[in-house]
Amino acid sequence: MSTATTTSEKTLNQKVGLAFGAVYVLVGILGFLLAGGSDFVGKEGELLLGIFQVNGLHNVVHLLIGVALAGAAMSSPAASRSTNLTVGVVYLLLGILGWFIVDTALNIVALNAADHILHLLSGILLIVVARGVGEPRMA
Repeated sequence: MSTATTTSEKTLNQKVGLAFGAVYVLVGILGFLLAGGSDFVGKEGELLLGIFQVNGLHNVVHLLIGVALAGAAMSSPAASRSTNLTVGVVYLLLGILGWFIVDTALNIVALNAADHILHLLSGILLIVVARGVGEPRMA
């Protein structure tokens, strides 16, 4: 039995990046199926899963983030870690700032309270995973 690690084994960062990437791509696609009646950009949107407000731009963002996370996860452990950390920090900031911009002209992706909570939780999880919880440190 060999103790060498094979290249097909995925790190925790890659597994989380692939999972989050797949979910965000799916959410982006589902959002387009629902948000046909709302403006592409604006404070108002259609409800996804009955609680998350989305519009066309919000769906595009979900697709881009999903593709970035999944693509980095399939590329390399380092790329996955870096992308998880970057997306995590952006989501954490958006989760905080979202509460302040929800009723302003800056809310161009139809954010609501459910989005803020999800962004905060997603950001925290991505940051924790990217910071190496459960993985050996890379040089």
